[in-house]
Amino acid sequence: MGQQSPPDRSDWWRDAAIYQVYPRSFADGDGDGTGDLAGVRSRLPYLAELGVDAVWFNPWYPSPMADGGYDVADYRGVDPLFGTLAEAELLIAEALELGIRTVVDVVPNHVSDQHPWFRAALAAGPGSPERELFHFKEGRGEHGEIPPNDWVSEFGGCPWTRIEDGSWYLHLFATQQPDLNWAHPLVRSEHEEILRFWFDRGAAGVRIDSAALLAKDPALPDFVKGTDPHPYTDREELHAIYRSWRAIADEYPGTRILVGEVWLPDAERFARYLRPDELHTAFNFDFLARPWDAAALRESIDSTLALHAPVGAPATWVLCNHDVTRTVTRYGRRDTRFDFAAKRWGTPTDLALGLRRARAAALLSLALPGAVYLYQGEELGLPEVENLPLDRLQDPMHFRSGGTDPGRDGCRVPLPWSGDRPPYGFSQDSTAEAWLPQPADWAPLTVAAQSADPESMLTLYREALRLRRTEAALHGDKFEWLSTVGEVLAFRRGDLLCVVNFGAEPVLLPEHRTLLLASGPLAGPAQLPTDTAVWLRVA
Repeated sequence: MGQQSPPDRSDWWRDAAIYQVYPRSFADGDGDGTGDLAGVRSRLPYLAELGVDAVWFNPWYPSPMADGGYDVADYRGVDPLFGTLAEAELLIAEALELGIRTVVDVVPNHVSDQHPWFRAALAAGPGSPERELFHFKEGRGEHGEIPPNDWVSEFGGCPWTRIEDGSWYLHLFATQQPDLNWAHPLVRSEHEEILRFWFDRGAAGVRIDSAALLAKDPALPDFVKGTDPHPYTDREELHAIYRSWRAIADEYPGTRILVGEVWLPDAERFARYLRPDELHTAFNFDFLARPWDAAALRESIDSTLALHAPVGAPATWVLCNHDVTRTVTRYGRRDTRFDFAAKRWGTPTDLALGLRRARAAALLSLALPGAVYLYQGEELGLPEVENLPLDRLQDPMHFRSGGTDPGRDGCRVPLPWSGDRPPYGFSQDSTAEAWLPQPADWAPLTVAAQSADPESMLTLYREALRLRRTEAALHGDKFEWLSTVGEVLAFRRGDLLCVVNFGAEPVLLPEHRTLLLASGPLAGPAQLPTDTAVWLRVA
């Protein structure tokens, strides 16, 4: 069982290793082919042995699943697909007994079209108080047949849908996800009570979906490029919302954290969300989006640390999540074009290259100061599944793009736990078919296979996370770049040195050092090969 941070450590979140669980794809406890809370509970010892400090769960609420659970019908329940509220409470308590805190996902920008509020709004009709909780508007044109403005959905296409009485409603995402009107006091008070509901049940924090999109210009004007403020992104009203949320979090014993999904190109505006009375942390998408390149990643690290320092917030580091192509594939990809004749997407030509780089990237990210997020399956080196049958795809991004975007199902395929054929121990029923099909060649990637392999990706992650907990140098904010030659990154934290070789040729390692961990075999006693990282203890 992995050694964990003590439950009463108030600053646990500043350097936590947080594991992301996509519930449908983690483990199936009831044998129906879909992951559930019973499956997660059965695998808690695995997470403890891995050595993570907390688990962030993607939404487990009642939902029609039009967008993988991000279309929420009831924020205070658990979808029967996953289990019951009582099971969620047990899961939170059992995880905490193992030293693992729980972060739940809150989706405040929109609800499901099956949410009681929206159903009441449709029934109540134009001009009703029920409709004031959303963004209903008359269309333009002679008969109101033109959408109210020219905004574009985050999923592509028009973000307005017209209903039978002629009115249009706003949905920045899928049609089934109507946006809430955050200028309405009931919307604000409802979400404050939702926070209390989950904090009262032991949640150690909330991850805030689409955190920069909640507030809209009440006039809902057309979008003019360069307009400041933006009509629906990063508006000033947001900061008052998150200050009220922080006040609620601070009412509870221990530290209950607020983690924002904030996509903003302006670093200074991003940092405003991390002021001491607002969010604790926000996801660092810049690091995730950079190519495997020494200069690009150093620039991202520098800018990230610089923008967090003035507000005293820790940086966060993440290589992958449920919305992006898996790291092994991303770093090994050569061709991403869609083959319309074969009706599939181009596959990477060098998964071995991607795996080697993903191993080095793991040591790079885990050595940086701040918190780190680990998406389920990254510790197994899973590649993106790019040849899923088109009739099995479920992501609305694929359908709204007219089939030109593969969507995000490829990184959401269920985990392989054991065995030599699907469902690889994912389901308690060995004959069950997983909700997304698993590749036939994943047997070497199962947890069981990798646990027995001292050179596996899983073994690397377990050892890196152990050292991250036990090495004093990897706590706190100390960080110093070292001079290097060529495409090499090297930095020091106390007596620990991280070196990553991005170049084509091996490089010499410094003398008078002890090797703690390497992402791959060295080229010689003191030579670091290409696409390899090491942790060294130096005098």
